Amino acid sequence: MLNDKSNYEIVIIGGGVIGLTVARSLALRGVRDVCLIERGQLGTEASFAAGGMLAPQAEADSPDDFFQLLCQSRDLYPAFTEALKEETGIDVELDRTGTLYLAFTQHDRNEIDSRFEWQTEAGLPVERLTPEEARLFEPCVSTNITGALRFPLDIQVENRRLLTALTNSIDQLGVDVLTNVNIDSLEIKNQRVTGVVTAPGVINCSTVVLAAGAWSGFINPAIRVEPVRGQMVCLTAHPKLTRHVIYSPRGYLVPRQDGRLLAGSTSENAGFAKDVTVGGMNTILRNATEISSAVASMPVFDSWAGLRPRVADGLPVLGPCGEIAGLVYATGHYRNGILLAPITGELIAKTVVDSVVPEVLTPFSPDRFVALESVSK
Repeated sequence: MLNDKSNYEIVIIGGGVIGLTVARSLALRGVRDVCLIERGQLGTEASFAAGGMLAPQAEADSPDDFFQLLCQSRDLYPAFTEALKEETGIDVELDRTGTLYLAFTQHDRNEIDSRFEWQTEAGLPVERLTPEEARLFEPCVSTNITGALRFPLDIQVENRRLLTALTNSIDQLGVDVLTNVNIDSLEIKNQRVTGVVTAPGVINCSTVVLAAGAWSGFINPAIRVEPVRGQMVCLTAHPKLTRHVIYSPRGYLVPRQDGRLLAGSTSENAGFAKDVTVGGMNTILRNATEISSAVASMPVFDSWAGLRPRVADGLPVLGPCGEIAGLVYATGHYRNGILLAPITGELIAKTVVDSVVPEVLTPFSPDRFVALESVSK
């Protein structure tokens, strides 16, 4: 145990992008008595395996509360990454070129037409492109496309550099970190958190932020968080194939500044198995080749899989637990952990420090599951 210290004001469970960002946000608000505990090494699970897309407009089907939260967090990224660069000297490669979304079938075309209409009505920047216009932006895209949308505000970040920057930032800010430490359970007395139970011993605290991703349910099973495996394939593209992130309804391509090209992804209920499978790779490469036939001749550089944390309704779980005082959730981000990191950090820190839950968190409260159980009985 770090410095044999066993008492903290706040313990954060989970060292992925969410836990790291919450730790940084708390430290920036002047909270110094914070310990972050990670079962393995910092930033090596879902956050490390992600593609780094910050693309709420490309993925959303309606302008609901979740979409608004996603867009707010995306819009924080320029200032967020610039501050990290000033703190750590690390450029996290925020790429603001934009995102293309391609249609191939009539069903695809109906989807992008609907997305264009509601986003235009909502006053969001979105451009409808003919196939010829899309290929002017990116000559590599297939001649089989029937139309496209361009989202100039949907951008990307190099998620692994982001994790390094966050790790360096919380170190500089004085956050204590314990790695390779499993949390066995929460210590709760009179419906209030009093600490966390680990193999080395109990760490006392008055607040726990549960940010353990797909492993959150092992610590507090009151809310079921399921792992959803996502496989990725990394290709070598020299010269670079595309400047934009390119989506289709079946897959995506993400260009990196160093010439890597990420192709993804799968969504599989495979438990906690992080294997890369032949079937998964074949699906990814087939969908990538649909986007651009040039993919077929590219060398495969690497492949990996991560476990996205998903709850029953697909929404994140954010805010204090109504049944256990001192327990605050920051989990269940599913496909949007990287995207939601800045706003999650700000809102959770505000909740903990000010003891006031921002109204924007209401739809994502952990208590929504308690309400559903009451209705079903």
